[in-house]
Amino acid sequence: MADETSEEKAGPVVKFVRWLDSRLGLSYPLLRPVPQYSINPFYWIGALTVVAFVIQGVTGTILLIWYVPDPTVAYQSTSYVFSSVNYGRFLETVHLYGAYSMILLALMHMMRNYFVSSHKSPRELMWVFGMGMGFLTLGFGFTGYLLPWTVVSVDATNVGLGLLGPPLPPALSNLAQSLLGISGGAATELVRFYDIHILILPAILLLLLFGKMYMFEAHGAAAPAKAIPEAQKRGVSFFPDATLYLLELAALFAVALLVISALFPYTLPAQYSVAASQAATPQPDWYFLWTYQVLKIAAFEGAGLPIALTLITALFAVLFVLPFIDRGGERRIANRPKFVMLGVILIAELTVLSYWGKVTPGQIIPTEQAVLVLGGTALIVAVVFVVVYRVMFARLSGKLSSGAQSTMSFKSAQLWTAAIFTLLLVGGALAISGSITGAAEMASLGITAAGLINLVAYLAAVGLVVLGTVYLIYRLDLANGSIKTRVAALQVGWKDEE
Repeated sequence: MADETSEEKAGPVVKFVRWLDSRLGLSYPLLRPVPQYSINPFYWIGALTVVAFVIQGVTGTILLIWYVPDPTVAYQSTSYVFSSVNYGRFLETVHLYGAYSMILLALMHMMRNYFVSSHKSPRELMWVFGMGMGFLTLGFGFTGYLLPWTVVSVDATNVGLGLLGPPLPPALSNLAQSLLGISGGAATELVRFYDIHILILPAILLLLLFGKMYMFEAHGAAAPAKAIPEAQKRGVSFFPDATLYLLELAALFAVALLVISALFPYTLPAQYSVAASQAATPQPDWYFLWTYQVLKIAAFEGAGLPIALTLITALFAVLFVLPFIDRGGERRIANRPKFVMLGVILIAELTVLSYWGKVTPGQIIPTEQAVLVLGGTALIVAVVFVVVYRVMFARLSGKLSSGAQSTMSFKSAQLWTAAIFTLLLVGGALAISGSITGAAEMASLGITAAGLINLVAYLAAVGLVVLGTVYLIYRLDLANGSIKTRVAALQVGWKDEE
């Protein structure tokens, strides 16, 4: 009671300081025990990202022995490692795949925390720090990509640097280009990227990591949203138990990275030259392919480019402030269908855009085709999500509601639901694929009678799949007893319990 009175009498500054203390954990000890339920690989994805960062630091430091940040010899110094240094190609491959794994693990860590609601109170600032670290991880990829001075890396980097101007005010654009050395020529640009890659980004990342780990020590691992046995809440000593568990995961990760690097060694692309650049199509690495594809949409060409870059920036901004948008106390996936569906749609869209960008290098994408592909992807994912969500969380059981009971047994109903869902999924994928292909052919080759008939047929198939999905969802609601408005045409073969 005294604490509540003290809180009410406290001024705004004191309240803010207490809020910071509750979020940052300034008054908590370090290396607290971890709960038993956190001895699970999914809880340690972030730690594996740090392991990948350590591997990058070790391999990158070794590569610095031979690398020279000068456009005239950067490629030769990299090529020398490949051809003349013992296990040099293997070392370069480990460094490259380590960067890929670090980016992928950071993305997995972010999405895992999003779906299990680890970003909610009191861990809002942990999420913000984590997003900053993820952004820096992409910065590592962007700056490190240029260093070998290959035709692929230089062209892709120049395209990325050329995008700094449109979305920024002139003063900020000039400042960014000056800091990156764009105005100083190739030599200055490479040295700046080199310094940012090996000094500035690691220093900032370590500072954010220190802050996040301090907050983690204050708040601990986020408990599962569902009820857990008391035995699972029992504390496990950070050292040696949790430390040994992390070392085991790190060893498995390192072994997998080394094996993959040995089986699939990296091949150094051709050296950059003006002639080679003119013959090549610039394309970023896989983690930026989705932005590359968005910027190739015809509507964003020319004057529309600032709009596209603003939308991409807005996406990152929303992710940064997500804890202050999704503020509800509910953390269970079953009770957060809207946010979960948005997350699934985002993953699907990024995957589609990345693959699409990979297979259409340099091609301008018609606006209508982009709307069809991206809108179709969102629609299919939303429909599939609703069906899966209903099947998983509607809690269908052998005891149907008193209002309705199926003439089939529950086991048979499950089999039929699974079969119909599979048919709808396969049919929808084929129909959407055929629609996209037909639209692309008409856009490139012109409208023909045969092409128009095929496109109409595929679009009709998409419509049938949508109707079939509506029917399936209706029957699931009917079986669960949650249906409010009945449609006679959708109740063929259904008998109400008498």
